[in-house]
Amino acid sequence: MFYVYVLQSLKDKRTYVGFCEDIKSRLKEHNFGKVKATKHRCPFRIIYYEILDTERGAKKREKYWKSGAGRRKLKWYFKNGFPPIIM
Repeated sequence: MFYVYVLQSLKDKRTYVGFCEDIKSRLKEHNFGKVKATKHRCPFRIIYYEILDTERGAKKREKYWKSGAGRRKLKWYFKNGFPPIIM
């Protein structure tokens, strides 16, 4: 099982999109500054995630969220509300 996730920095309110197999440990890595791309923007919270069966599917979905259409959808979610997160 793979997760595609969207994090929001509590420091600057910007978002980060990634994918992983263990979402809880990956969030800890981001928050402890162990991820080069995000270490200067800690702490983070998960604002959205999706569960996918394959790594290939997760990579494809991550690519969507990083595209223009995906960013427009995130903007829409910020305006109208995100789907609920169940952990």
